[in-house]
Amino acid sequence: MADGKENTGEPETPDSKILNQEEIDSLLGYGESLEDASLQKNGVQAILNSNMVSYERLPMLEIVFDRLIRLMATSLRNFTQDNVEVSLDSIESMRFGEYIDSLTLPTLLSVFKAEEWDNYSLMSLDSSLIYSMVDVLLGGRRGTAAMRIEGRPYTTIELNIVKEIIQIILSDLSTAFDPVTSVNFIFDRLETNPRFATITRMSNAVIVAHLRIDMEDRGGRIDLMIPYATLEPVRELLLQMFMGERFGRDTIWENHLMSQLWETDVDIHAVLKETQAHLSDVSSWQKGSFLPLDMSPQDQVTVLCGDVPLFKGAMGRRDDHVVIRIEGKAEKNG
Repeated sequence: MADGKENTGEPETPDSKILNQEEIDSLLGYGESLEDASLQKNGVQAILNSNMVSYERLPMLEIVFDRLIRLMATSLRNFTQDNVEVSLDSIESMRFGEYIDSLTLPTLLSVFKAEEWDNYSLMSLDSSLIYSMVDVLLGGRRGTAAMRIEGRPYTTIELNIVKEIIQIILSDLSTAFDPVTSVNFIFDRLETNPRFATITRMSNAVIVAHLRIDMEDRGGRIDLMIPYATLEPVRELLLQMFMGERFGRDTIWENHLMSQLWETDVDIHAVLKETQAHLSDVSSWQKGSFLPLDMSPQDQVTVLCGDVPLFKGAMGRRDDHVVIRIEGKAEKNG
């Protein structure tokens, strides 16, 4: 019977080796359920993301952002004369292309430069924050949501207000980095099209800090995107586990060693003249033999510590002592 032949261990047909759609999705790392979305992806997707660097490898950066939200809360309260709350939602690592694709349009993108690091970073402000700031600063009513007209570009007044806010945030960001390193962030340009705000390659790794600004019933979001290449000059400082970590250096021990070195006794000796002689001549020396040094009273004497020449000076007499007057440093051999 045909049914009996199917289970006799005959070789599989070529069709049995074809993967179905579920197996293909599993291999590529797609098709995950919402419950598994927070888990690490598998397959090709995991291989593509395996070279991503987690921001947790730069622990000092989280302290910098924590200082930033406290500084921003004070600065924006003074700027808006309103109750402003700033919170840090999350810090995550991703590729620059993924971040650009995740932006919700319309949004304003501010390109700013770290002068000391000679590289650029990005700040994005969503439309709800922009219109909320305009409402607060221009006397809008409380309890009403900020109105946004679809398809209308940002006005000059709105752009000028946004630039003022960006300047305040960049000043606070510079202050937040002060305990780690001195850096000055300066505003470069404002863009509405993400394509014109491309500051690094799409595949490069970046750190994105998601900030939330609330003004009672209004507010919005700000994203700070810093490429890892921008942070590379201060990477070692950001690797510190706590402020002031010296990576094995002990300042107390260094100061103690320096103080003890100044009190150390060293033996020095003065060399009047050095000359070379053949071994045959040396072997013929006897008690009472004379060794000509071929030197004059004006020749300088070398002061050595071990084999290291220290000073040059003139030999003389003071009271009952033979003395050497230091006239300069000696040249080291080699």
